[in-house]
Amino acid sequence: MTELSSLTIDSATQKLRTSSTGNPPSPPPHISIGVTTAVEAPPSPERPVNKIKKITVLPLVFLIFYEVSGGPFGIEDSVNAAGPLLAIVGFIVFPFIWSIPEALITAEMGTMFPENGGYVVWVSSALGPYWGFQQGWVKWLSGVIDNALYPILFLDYLQSGVPVLGSGIPRVAAILVLTVALTYVNYRGLSIVGVAAVLLGVFSILPFVVMSFMSIPKLKPSRWLVVSKKTKGVKWSLYLNTLFWNLNYWDSISTLSGEVENPSKTLPRALFYALLLVVLSYIFPVLTGTGAIPLDQNLWTDGYFANIGKVIGGAWLGWWIQAAAATSNMGMFLAEMSSDSFQLLGMAERGMLPQVFAKRSRYGTPWVGILFSASGVILLSWLSFQEIVAAENLLYCFGMILEFIAFVRLRMKYPAASRPFKIPVGVLGSILMCIPPTILIGVIMAFTNLKVAAVSLAAIVIGLVLQPCLKQVEKKGWLKFSTSSHLPNLME
Repeated sequence: MTELSSLTIDSATQKLRTSSTGNPPSPPPHISIGVTTAVEAPPSPERPVNKIKKITVLPLVFLIFYEVSGGPFGIEDSVNAAGPLLAIVGFIVFPFIWSIPEALITAEMGTMFPENGGYVVWVSSALGPYWGFQQGWVKWLSGVIDNALYPILFLDYLQSGVPVLGSGIPRVAAILVLTVALTYVNYRGLSIVGVAAVLLGVFSILPFVVMSFMSIPKLKPSRWLVVSKKTKGVKWSLYLNTLFWNLNYWDSISTLSGEVENPSKTLPRALFYALLLVVLSYIFPVLTGTGAIPLDQNLWTDGYFANIGKVIGGAWLGWWIQAAAATSNMGMFLAEMSSDSFQLLGMAERGMLPQVFAKRSRYGTPWVGILFSASGVILLSWLSFQEIVAAENLLYCFGMILEFIAFVRLRMKYPAASRPFKIPVGVLGSILMCIPPTILIGVIMAFTNLKVAAVSLAAIVIGLVLQPCLKQVEKKGWLKFSTSSHLPNLME
């Protein structure tokens, strides 16, 4: 296949080609869409394609699980904000409004564009490279902000057993050590990250399976019907942000599409299994925790499941849940950093970022992107849990709006484009499918406080200015930009 040298969209009137033997031309089997943003580069030894081990279904399921969830750690605030009933209803209804549409769009678009640019390539194909870059900027930034949470959550779960980690120099040192150690695991290879995700995932889920069975004799279903007992009523902003944060990021796996074995079949299958795993891992712990012990909403904060485990099963179960929480946060960090760093690699391979971001280590990992993402995590780790969740949710909302527009636009303009997995709806169905999550985005944004909105808006403005600046850097020749020669010509 040949390389593209600029952003191009194949049209239905593509000219028929004649073979060198003089045989009459034959029509192409389908219309396809291609995206690039820089001149073609010669073959590079930096990508040992045949030596990189591809990801199979099982590791991919747990990578998606950790991109989205990692288990019920962090969902406690939903009960704190709204009480058991709304928390339970939220984790049942919310997947139909948001998670399922996002996962379906990811399956269709991820198999349509099976490369590491992921959603950046989707938006570029539909709206042009400028908006593709904006998509990459806000998604990468929201991912790094998201990853800054996990060292914080890790220490929150451990500090009840190790109080010295609660504040001061020991806490800062622990965050730095944890970040460096997990960054090194990412550097060593995506296959190692995948195996680690499976092992950590099983260990994180098992204590909740045990707790659910042990709680059965103690369950009182009437406790599930309680709405917020707080005098000020439901904290809608905290409630919605908690649900949204715990049930989004399905599209993050798209930035690893180029590393997946047979993505046209593996990606949709893994998304389906991961969706079931995520939803069940939320509903049963909430049912157990709210139904087996008397309700005190103020106690439902980060780390409370460990206390519930102690009440239901004894100290051993509480310690197991604490250990599971710690390992879960490690898994989420590994998965998120993989997605963020490979996104930067994918953007560089399409010429949107300097070529240095396309460099791979001897393990096949994008080491420059890993260092860049780890630096962002360390810089943002001083923020509070609620501030991080609100800030990343707002940036993520902006990116999702671009994704929905790109999805519908490609369906309308290029209905015959090759789609190995296609959602069984037409153009009208595609539009209708995007309406509920778009309304939800509006609600999330309406409940955002002014401080978070101002910071997020400033970040978006930086991206709007950054892309033209990078184009000037490329034009002046200060940094090298090129399109990697291994990328397929998606117009073929």
